[in-house]
Amino acid sequence: MSRAGPSLLLIATLAGAAASPAVADTRFLSFDASDRPTQALTRGVTLEVERGWFGATLVKNLFSSTSRGSARFERGGPDQVRRVLPQGAADGGVYSILADGDGRALSRALCPGADEAFIVVGRVRAGHPLTIETVGRWADGQFRHCVSLNYSYRGEWATMQGSSPARDVPAAFGNN
Repeated sequence: MSRAGPSLLLIATLAGAAASPAVADTRFLSFDASDRPTQALTRGVTLEVERGWFGATLVKNLFSSTSRGSARFERGGPDQVRRVLPQGAADGGVYSILADGDGRALSRALCPGADEAFIVVGRVRAGHPLTIETVGRWADGQFRHCVSLNYSYRGEWATMQGSSPARDVPAAFGNN
């Protein structure tokens, strides 16, 4: 075998890895509230989840499964968010709740009195329960844990082949 063979294989692998966002898989996974505090705040949610090349997930949107409403997230947040999580809380991705759409209302419901709200989403997997920790930042600059939301897996929404995720969102959830 010539030396060009391994080089071409390496180049093809790197090109495929660089193109991974283009092959990302977008799924809509639904979860039902599994305890009283979660039922009081959200009942059920549907997450728009983008799964990357190696199985890493990115939560793009949250939709109410029982009423009209949605909120967008931005990945990342201050390090203080993780520091105030309760002991034993599942480690996961930190997301800022964006104020547009129903994001402001969701932030107020999850962390009343907070100026800004963040969620820490545990591992999102079809067929498995989900825990979402919520943290708020108050006017005094302090970060405080607000509530733990616990969900059981309900199912996955089917989407049309070749459609954009925004058009695939069920009409009950409103425009993206």
